[in-house]
Amino acid sequence: MTTATAHLSWPRRAESWLDGYGKLGWIAAMVLGFILFWPIGLALLAYMIWGKQMFGKSCRSKMHHGTAAWRSSGNSAFDAYKSDMLKRLEDEQAAFDAFLKRLREAKDKSEFDMFMDENRRRRENEAREEA
Repeated sequence: MTTATAHLSWPRRAESWLDGYGKLGWIAAMVLGFILFWPIGLALLAYMIWGKQMFGKSCRSKMHHGTAAWRSSGNSAFDAYKSDMLKRLEDEQAAFDAFLKRLREAKDKSEFDMFMDENRRRRENEAREEA
């Protein structure tokens, strides 16, 4: 036991130990609690939701993730580089989308031409068989 955890009570030591394993550790402890004695699992679930605020932080961080690329860093040289790089990437994305569109159109045209050739051959064979 380290000196930092020596003065902690066993519930605090168990909590810090589970925190070391993250959410998966807490979930595993909750499942084991339900298996051994359901009130233990229920108590761990309640503690995870209300005591540890399991869902609060992750939802908040996802909300602001999309706007982080456009915020200023405070360094004008880096901000200029970042805006140029983002503009270049947007241009490359547009060029790639246009390329994919041309590729799909070429594939569609070749498939249509193949269908028309097969259809023409089939009609010619039917006409020969009738005659």
